[in-house]
Amino acid sequence: MQVALVAGETSGDLLAGLLLDGLQQRWPGLQSVGIGGPQMARRGFQAWWPHDKLAVHGFGWEVLRRYREIVGIRSQLRTRLLRDPPDVFIGVDAPDFNLDLEAALRAQGVKTVHFVCPSIWAWRPERIEKIKRSVDHVLCIFPFEPALLAAHGIAATYVGHPLANVIPMQPDQLAARARLSLTQQDAVVAILPGSRDSEISHLASHFFAAARLIRQVRPETKFIVPVVPARQAQIEAALQGSGMADQVQLVTGQSHTVLAACDVTLIASGTATLEAALFKRPMVIAYRMGWLSWQIMRRKKLQAWVGLPNILCQDFVVPELLQDAATPQALAHEVLQWLDAKARQPEKIQALEQRFCALHAELQRDTPQLAAHAIAQLLSS
Repeated sequence: MQVALVAGETSGDLLAGLLLDGLQQRWPGLQSVGIGGPQMARRGFQAWWPHDKLAVHGFGWEVLRRYREIVGIRSQLRTRLLRDPPDVFIGVDAPDFNLDLEAALRAQGVKTVHFVCPSIWAWRPERIEKIKRSVDHVLCIFPFEPALLAAHGIAATYVGHPLANVIPMQPDQLAARARLSLTQQDAVVAILPGSRDSEISHLASHFFAAARLIRQVRPETKFIVPVVPARQAQIEAALQGSGMADQVQLVTGQSHTVLAACDVTLIASGTATLEAALFKRPMVIAYRMGWLSWQIMRRKKLQAWVGLPNILCQDFVVPELLQDAATPQALAHEVLQWLDAKARQPEKIQALEQRFCALHAELQRDTPQLAAHAIAQLLSS
């Protein structure tokens, strides 16, 4: 059994690693190749290119300057896979890269699966026809997605969200704080300005400026940032520019430990916001991008919310500050609101935790086994 996978970015690498657990259990000796990261490599995956080659976002210069390289990688990968076809190709998220590749492979008889339904319910609904042409089966991580796809004739299976099984229903905050040399009494703010170069460029300086403002109001506040080694120099440069280098603790990796330990997180919109919700943590969601990308994105937006916790709860359960609204002053104000609520309105924190517990239970499934079963059904058909 040979499977080809493409996972872009850190979140895709994590999802693909969990998927490989289920595939290897069903098919011992399974071989897996393609584009991936360290989580996949731990499962014996052979990466022809590293996953961070695909880590871009937006519509403007951010993408254009990487376009030739990414298209070249996709062309080489397509040629290689058609020369020696796998039993199944699985594109893990990264729809801009994977859907075109899946269409080319499917046209030549390769079975194709897409893991994580593209967010047609949030923006870019025109993508539904491309999914229909490109994919034999979609593995969905949110419960409402299979019915939406079925209405367009696309086979899909709800497999739950893998992170819901990785993250405990009741995180141990004290143990997490002990690992980070924090005390029970500390007021802790986790700062997660994204995992992509462009996200950090647009958000980190604003986040650290907000931290400086928070520190002026609450000098005892501790700030902690989990960083991946590839982005550490960029984060350190932003910290130096903000004058907060001596007042923010950097830790390598350990994002889950940091989210478990914190009282509130200031966080970039993306998969990390769902992780924060599964850790039952209050948060302030923010996002900024290039001007052209923002103009295009805002016109394609289909829902009132951008953050995954708000989309899944269908309510503004946590604040969102986007583009020009994401000023250091506004970010600091919203974080301070959560810190004050911990002492003065504990019922507000408890209500949010209850919403997130219900969401956690809804997303909890045996994702590796369900995904492997759906793929086996596809191959047998």
